[in-house]
Amino acid sequence: MSLVVVADTSPINYLLETGYVELLPRLYGQVILPTAVHSELSDRGSSDAVRQWASALPAWITVQKPTASPQLLSGLHRGEMDAIALAEELHAGLVLMDDAAGVRYALERGLTITGTLGVLVEAAQNGWVQIDAALSKLKGTDFRATPGLYERARQLAFAKPPIPPRRTQE
Repeated sequence: MSLVVVADTSPINYLLETGYVELLPRLYGQVILPTAVHSELSDRGSSDAVRQWASALPAWITVQKPTASPQLLSGLHRGEMDAIALAEELHAGLVLMDDAAGVRYALERGLTITGTLGVLVEAAQNGWVQIDAALSKLKGTDFRATPGLYERARQLAFAKPPIPPRRTQE
């Protein structure tokens, strides 16, 4: 696949926690993690399963440091800033990110975004997951979303024709 996809920590973490991380290569082929994101996934604060996955990355994951690591902005973490910087540097077609402040900043920079819910919706649109089961698993984690957002994801999963759950500059 030719789509360059850069991921922040949160979508990788929640897709691992719910057992859906293998949807990423099916949907996008290769996924690039900034070095800072890989470090966050490897950190002691991550679950054992996430740390174990980060210690033996699958072949479809590439870890790359952005050429220029931008200064942190208020409300953003190093992983988010580096994901945005790397996405800009590589002219990524998609950034996987959940954090609202990071998403807003990425959208302001002209990037296309989807998050954990978007990945699950796209997989459901392809018939690879049952959206209600996937959302139920996600609700069993500490993922934060409003009931309305979960309902919107469910609606998008059944949209005909499929509507890609991606956000661009508003």
